[in-house]
Amino acid sequence: MDEMRPSSGAAAHLGLASLFPPGLQAIYGECRRLYPDQANPLQVTAIVKYWLGGPDPLDYISMYRNLGCPGQDVPEHWHYVSLGLSDLYGDNRVHEFTGQEGPSGFGFELTFRLKREAGETAPPTWPAELMQGLARYVFQSENTFCSGDHISWHSPLDNSESRIQHMLLTEDPQMHPVQTPFGHVSFLQIVGVCTEELQAAQQWNGQGILDLLRGVHIAGGPWLITDMRRGETIFDIDPHLQERVDKGIETDGSNLSGVSAKCAWDDLSRPPEDEDDSRSICIGSQPRRLSDKDTEQIREALRKGLEINSKSVLPPISSQRHSHDRPQSRKDSLESESSAAIVPHELVRTRQLESVHLKFNQESGTLLPLCLRGRLLHGRHFTYKSINGDTAITFILLTEEFVEQMLADIQDLSTREMSKLPKEYSWPDKKLKISVLPDTVFDSPLQ
Repeated sequence: MDEMRPSSGAAAHLGLASLFPPGLQAIYGECRRLYPDQANPLQVTAIVKYWLGGPDPLDYISMYRNLGCPGQDVPEHWHYVSLGLSDLYGDNRVHEFTGQEGPSGFGFELTFRLKREAGETAPPTWPAELMQGLARYVFQSENTFCSGDHISWHSPLDNSESRIQHMLLTEDPQMHPVQTPFGHVSFLQIVGVCTEELQAAQQWNGQGILDLLRGVHIAGGPWLITDMRRGETIFDIDPHLQERVDKGIETDGSNLSGVSAKCAWDDLSRPPEDEDDSRSICIGSQPRRLSDKDTEQIREALRKGLEINSKSVLPPISSQRHSHDRPQSRKDSLESESSAAIVPHELVRTRQLESVHLKFNQESGTLLPLCLRGRLLHGRHFTYKSINGDTAITFILLTEEFVEQMLADIQDLSTREMSKLPKEYSWPDKKLKISVLPDTVFDSPLQ
């Protein structure tokens, strides 16, 4: 990542129209509506722009001082706004121009609200680095974000000892979508959350947890302001909120349709070296044919590469810019089931397996109860997509009786504090075996 340096935004406002790109001007206009007295905000800028070969996709991150809203008990905070995920220039240097009717670039910019500490006179710059990291993921994977999405980061967002180690995304409460000459742009706000809150979002849905955070002042409040000093989860602050989550899971199920994971499977009825061994598999027991909708959703899940399951799962970030080898299409949010499917060619060959052995690492294994309770019991599928190769495992159409039996047998996976690995679970009558193994097993080149 290039060195980041605070700089004044004045140069952008003093330049001629040719030096003041229309896409940039449209976003600045929305910022000036919100901050009329901060025409020249501090900015963090990449020394070498992305379109000149630099590694940072965001040209600028503007930083504003927001006084909050005493009437709503909203504290003073720093407000960060990215510039670069949308098309700022309209000349194809970064984003392909496709007209005014669709999204500009990826169709959104990121924002972040950080509680201002007492005596703080200038905004910290670490959120800019965080935003650049997310932008790199978007540019490389072509996966866009949507409100309600969650991002497993597994590290304090500011590299401190904070419990705020993951993120949810929501609409910015103050910034309005804008129409630029190159398409429309919305503003998605990053919200820092604790591990327990992330897990609740995975098991239920992001929007439900965001609503709970809005109702807890010190956990975000109505504008969802991140406080890196927060030491308690919303469930510590108000234990009754866990009951609302449990009821939501029971009523709504989970919106998470799959994860990138360390996983593998073996056909126990065939030799491992069988050349006809397809690496994608569907686990099901109900004797009915998949509907076209089910098939399409599974293909979409396999196509997308699925959800950001952990920080290590983020695609490797190249330090070189590859501007001409990016696919034409851009993929919808990983966790949004309402996104229109882009159906590729046939992804898997279908054949009946007599007996199968599924293998997961610890983190993937802890999501099996979510897969069963939050997805299959609600008639939905769940896919594990391997980060190490072409393997994919989709659970679908298991009988309710068998799902309940599996949940009872794997109840010790509901906590991440598993004592010893490996763990094995077997259902001989179904000819199914599941193992939860150490990460080292999946890191082996022979796996």
